[in-house]
Amino acid sequence: MRITHTGHRWQIIIFSFLLTALWVSSQLPALAQAPIKENEQCLTCHSNPDLVVEFPDGSTASGHIRSVAYSQSVHGQEAMTCSGCHPNHQEYPHPAISATNSREFTLQLNETCFECHPDQADKVQDSVHAQAMADGNENAAVCVDCHTAHTTLSLHEARREIAATCRQCHATIYDEYATSIHGKALFEEHNTDVPTCIDCHGVHNVEDPHTAQFRLRSPSLCGSCHADEALMSKYDIPTDVFETYVADFHGTTVTLFEKQTPDAATNKAVCYDCHGVHAILPMSDPNAIANSKENLLKTCQKCHPDATTNFPDSWTSHYQPTFEKQPLVATINLFYLIVIPATVGFMAVFVLSDAGRRVLTRRNHTAEASQPTPNDDKKAEDA
Repeated sequence: MRITHTGHRWQIIIFSFLLTALWVSSQLPALAQAPIKENEQCLTCHSNPDLVVEFPDGSTASGHIRSVAYSQSVHGQEAMTCSGCHPNHQEYPHPAISATNSREFTLQLNETCFECHPDQADKVQDSVHAQAMADGNENAAVCVDCHTAHTTLSLHEARREIAATCRQCHATIYDEYATSIHGKALFEEHNTDVPTCIDCHGVHNVEDPHTAQFRLRSPSLCGSCHADEALMSKYDIPTDVFETYVADFHGTTVTLFEKQTPDAATNKAVCYDCHGVHAILPMSDPNAIANSKENLLKTCQKCHPDATTNFPDSWTSHYQPTFEKQPLVATINLFYLIVIPATVGFMAVFVLSDAGRRVLTRRNHTAEASQPTPNDDKKAEDA
């Protein structure tokens, strides 16, 4: 008689599976700690604030890494290891650095960013920074110049630091922005609704702001905030500011150029011609464009040198005319609002009624022509 032990066999299989699962689960904490242990090894030396790397030309670069700052960065939160960006430095002593100066070393490591961020890398290639680099300016901004190497923050967390980052190369512009209505709101009131550098210039694909295309598109940049009813309502700013510009002579012309010939230059005023580029002031400031009639006249005279003192009176500002502020213009607008539709409507009724009368007249003539006349009856009897 043959005896089988199927039950025992399944017990062995199940026991083996459970044992394997238990071993794998016991290894998970170790696997999770692996990146941390690797980074801790590196920090044995790189936690030293006096650690400096010297290059053949005499320039230096700090080798100090703040462990807490790195752990709070976007890379630290993803548990990225040092070797992820420095694969050639896994052994100690580290291999010799081929760069002859600190900037060359930065540019060599910058290529590492492209491996994980290909989309951003593609956008950067079309930027003014990449163009400057291609023209031989090695000081043009690259990834780590803006994002730093080991303390990279998310864009939301770093919003108040964006302008300070750009300040490294654009100090004069930063100082202008810091005194503007936008800069003061950001730095003094901590209001992150206001635009900062990247909102107007872009993040990675920073374009040349001196081109005709950028100039024509600039009202749309301002409109991204000033035409946003939800955003403007928070600060009691009417969206008429943008809408009235688009509707007037300047805005209409610029809009046509943007849609039909975006690369063609135009001398028609855009927002920053009147309000400034970076040092935009609140209307309450004595130097603001609309703070006084004299200021407004000086602004108009930039494009209209022959403008006299009453020239600004022809402009109703960025608001719809009302009976309180511009009664004459508001009355004329109301007059045309009634007369034009009434005139067009009257003409439409007149044309339709005239056309109907002509159709009826023609039908009557046709009907009369088809009926026999008395002369026709007499002719028929004679025949």
